[in-house]
Amino acid sequence: MPCVISSPSTDSGKTTLSLLISCWAFSKGIKIQTFKVGPDYLDQQQLSSIGQPICRNLDIFLSGEEWVLESFFKHSLKYEFSLIEGAMGLFDGLGATTYSSTANVAKLLNAPIIFIVNATGQVASLLATVRGFRNFDSDLSIAGIIFNNVNSDRHKNLIEEVFKNEDIEVLGFLPSDSKINLNKANLGLISPLDKGKEIDVEYFASFAEKNLDVFSLSKFLISPQKKIFNSVSFDDFKIDKTKPIAIVEDKIFHFQYPETKEFLSEIGIPLISWSIYDDEEIPHEASSLIIPGGFPEKYADHISNSRKSLNSLREFRKNGFIYAECGGMMILGDWIKDENGKTHKMSGILPFSSKKSKLTVGYRYIEGLKETPIIKRNQLIRGHEFHYWEIENNLSEFNLRKAEHHNKLDYPWKIKSWEAEYKNEGMFDKKLHASWIHLHLPSSPEVAKNFIDATQIDY
Repeated sequence: MPCVISSPSTDSGKTTLSLLISCWAFSKGIKIQTFKVGPDYLDQQQLSSIGQPICRNLDIFLSGEEWVLESFFKHSLKYEFSLIEGAMGLFDGLGATTYSSTANVAKLLNAPIIFIVNATGQVASLLATVRGFRNFDSDLSIAGIIFNNVNSDRHKNLIEEVFKNEDIEVLGFLPSDSKINLNKANLGLISPLDKGKEIDVEYFASFAEKNLDVFSLSKFLISPQKKIFNSVSFDDFKIDKTKPIAIVEDKIFHFQYPETKEFLSEIGIPLISWSIYDDEEIPHEASSLIIPGGFPEKYADHISNSRKSLNSLREFRKNGFIYAECGGMMILGDWIKDENGKTHKMSGILPFSSKKSKLTVGYRYIEGLKETPIIKRNQLIRGHEFHYWEIENNLSEFNLRKAEHHNKLDYPWKIKSWEAEYKNEGMFDKKLHASWIHLHLPSSPEVAKNFIDATQIDY
């Protein structure tokens, strides 16, 4: 069974190690299927950018155990090697629990753990850390360890001395190296879609060969030999192939799970790419539109000057169905105020402006308030939220502008985080759903059915 790359905490080097292994495999002509624990988009994009198969998310909270098993075995069986990159610290999950943590996924898959630990300023304390994690849950197997930021032979020799009688394989020592440091921004890693931020695959592969015991590590990468899951089934959908869905896909808007497009294609819905970055008009044949999350605040000036796209979006609003998540919602508002305090005109479809705020992040429990295109009254679903921007709106004032807007807007749902109170969120009418919340449609059949039904209506 392939391993899970985990660590005591975030920023310990999990993504760097996963990329080193993937680049090394690529350099040897070996295909490796990577997975990412949790709802992250940017780590997944990094692991998908180096000529290997698309990285897949494994998220028990969002998708459920059955979907995680289905996705893992379905995709790992295709390739010789697989690996799973964990999230945060090994046991960090929903709120103060271990539910949906890396440990939760590892136990579900019965996968061994390769631990990467930041060794800066430590020797004997490293053993205490590793023993503490191994003893915390005896049902987990921490089978190997790699030490990060080991910058001298003396440091390496001392760590080897400390661990020489420990029942765990030492699989490598990674020195500090600016060439393998990953660029970061507010939401985590900088997207590899940004020019000049691509991974140097050759250098990463050489670095891995020099500093990792790749021969011993390889036995922790072997994909499973047989499937042990029941395939998730979907109801048949009535699809009108004359109603394609346009999806924004460019360097601004790219926070979407690959399974969404795969699922929609599989059930027969024609899909069309649309780029706001390139100032394109929405394809005339599209009857519905998906605007995923992304970085509109970073490209606010560029968007504001993409007049052809914004005019096309305003026109599409009259007769098409729009589904927008997070950053995708922001361009539906009046203005975006960037980090320098400058305002940039957006489409003006919805009654709000966006401005920088504190980080809002975490899993969300969701309960439907109305009969909407995405969720029905009292329906319970799950999602994820991650943004540094906030919106200011006045729905009641906006709904008085009947001459300009024929459909009354309302809140589609109420949301809550772990051990918090519910609050109303999002905006909808019969032709639009916009929210901060990211959903995983393919693993939520009821929500997927609601969404697909909304795209098949003549508006």
